Amino acid sequence: MSQMGKLKKHRLVLGLVTLVMAGSLTACDDGRAGAEGAAKQLASSLSALDVGSLTVEGKDAAAANEQLKAVFEGLDAKPAVESGDVKLDGDTATFPLKYSWNIGSAKWEYSSEATLKKAGDKWAVQWAPALLAPELSEGETLSVKTVPAQRGQILGAGDAPIVEDRPVFRVGIDKTKVPAEQADASARAMAALLGLDPEEYAKQVAASGPQAFVEGLVLRAYTAEITEAKIEAIPGGSSILDSMALAPTRTFARALLGSVGQASAEQIENSNGALRAGDTTGTGGLQQKYDSLLRGKDGVEVLATPEVKSEGETPGTKVFFSSLPSPGTTLKTTLDLKLQQLAEETLAGVGPASAIVALKPSTGAVLAAASGPGSNGYNTAMLGQYAPGSTFKIVDSLAMFRNGATPDSKVECPSTLTVDGRTFKNAEGYPESSLGSVALRDAFAHSCNTAFINARDAVSQDQLESAAQALGVAVEAPKLGADAFLGSVPGAAEGTEHAASMIGQGKVLFSPLSAAVMAASVANGAPVSPQLVLNADAAQGSEATQNPSAGATPTESGAASPSSASASASVSAVPVSPASTKPITKEEAAALSDMMRAVVTSGHAGFLAEVPGTPVGAKTGTAEFGNDNPPKTHAWIVATHGDLAVAVFVEEGGLGATTSGPLLKSFLTAAG
Repeated sequence: MSQMGKLKKHRLVLGLVTLVMAGSLTACDDGRAGAEGAAKQLASSLSALDVGSLTVEGKDAAAANEQLKAVFEGLDAKPAVESGDVKLDGDTATFPLKYSWNIGSAKWEYSSEATLKKAGDKWAVQWAPALLAPELSEGETLSVKTVPAQRGQILGAGDAPIVEDRPVFRVGIDKTKVPAEQADASARAMAALLGLDPEEYAKQVAASGPQAFVEGLVLRAYTAEITEAKIEAIPGGSSILDSMALAPTRTFARALLGSVGQASAEQIENSNGALRAGDTTGTGGLQQKYDSLLRGKDGVEVLATPEVKSEGETPGTKVFFSSLPSPGTTLKTTLDLKLQQLAEETLAGVGPASAIVALKPSTGAVLAAASGPGSNGYNTAMLGQYAPGSTFKIVDSLAMFRNGATPDSKVECPSTLTVDGRTFKNAEGYPESSLGSVALRDAFAHSCNTAFINARDAVSQDQLESAAQALGVAVEAPKLGADAFLGSVPGAAEGTEHAASMIGQGKVLFSPLSAAVMAASVANGAPVSPQLVLNADAAQGSEATQNPSAGATPTESGAASPSSASASASVSAVPVSPASTKPITKEEAAALSDMMRAVVTSGHAGFLAEVPGTPVGAKTGTAEFGNDNPPKTHAWIVATHGDLAVAVFVEEGGLGATTSGPLLKSFLTAAG
């Protein structure tokens, strides 16, 4: 073939391709192919919510495009639209449009009828509102109303309700009851009454529709400052009786349980579409960890609202689609409501960060995990990371037993001891009668620092780590079901660092929970693995994850340092190990129990002898931190009392015996 012939053939092919690829609304044959192409282009344009480029009859293309966007704007989504089989009747083509929407957790599917008419060489869309949704009328727009699912309860021991639906008052501005020109002033007045940011609340009111109720605050009950009369005195001010998933009191286990409220913009953004504006969700603690389990699935309604044509008109609505909500799942915990409330009352007057954790040694059940008001909402009880001080001598003693010592073994307790140039001493007021060569039981009862540091050559750092793990500390807690710090004991340390480890300082870190676990393992005669959430397995497949190492980042002093006063803190990845391969034995536990009892009968926790019931065993602890002179101290005490193990902690508390000890006595006496 000549060069000219090849060129002509090439141009012919290009021409055919161009004809085929021309706009699908152009009739490229006598009917079906063009109609089918036009149908597909209409479906594609509707999926993109943009029909501005189509040929439209019945409405200007730009006006049709505006109506399309207005009708669907309230759905806050885009549909998937497909065209069905085209039926031809001369210059008219009809076909179904199959819509599929993801509205919240529901799928809304329907079909509408579309008609095309041939206008010259093009197929024109016959525009009507029913093209977008069957029975949609001119001027109507669609919107979504959430039908909230009933949030799952959180139960305590014996299935006693902790978090359940309780009556509340939702206070805010009802825009149907205030003229538009008055709404801004009303919003600012309401913000002043409720203690809200007036600019922010005014913006929320302005951005809401004319039918909206804009919530400002949820109250358990009216107060002297916020009364029903003061609310209603503001034009548009309204108080709606409702219910909300709440604990018995505003502060009850707040750091542990978290709270429930309207989703923030950040939570909505991070939810991958699971949350929408106005949705209720958990913030912090178990409420956030198990949110998808507790929240259930909201139902939705798609409503058609007609255009308001006159002032004061209340438009009716048509329900186009509805899906029923699925209630949330109940979360079962081991918390004892009486003991949790008692722990919080015991800490109520403590200024610094503080905590009380109570466990049931026979089962590992967490009965109370209270963080005091000085913790400012942080979960000190379970996430705090602090040097445990002399409570760690329980671990030392177990390691010494495993090297052949007994409670009656003689140890040397000098008044001071120098290691690599660093001088260690005993606590202020240490009795001279317990210096020199004394029984290990006596050194333990009076907490002789120098005696335990003297044992450093016989007890290696990895033996300390092993003994801690034998007591259930610094190991995994697969049954806990909550974020917690289970302790950290380095397996290698030398010189002054190893010496400091012997008295629970250096890089040794405990939480009040891990201290309680240690005491519980002594009482149980076997390692205790703590358990808080009984049906944590029900959360598998949700976003709930278990992170036994989550907590605040420790400072060099070993004190937890939350990044803010909220329940959020930076997460420190502290390695934890599987359960110990050499767990504590009943014989070892009995020897430790003997020495813990001596702390009460002959040591400096004699005040606990007055606690009624089963004899108390205890160990106090004081840990220095910071650069002050004299240094600040953490105050600790752990105790066993029958089938109860308790740890009490005060972040800046002087001595364990004088600060945490009286709190422990009060708690145990009231616990009965």
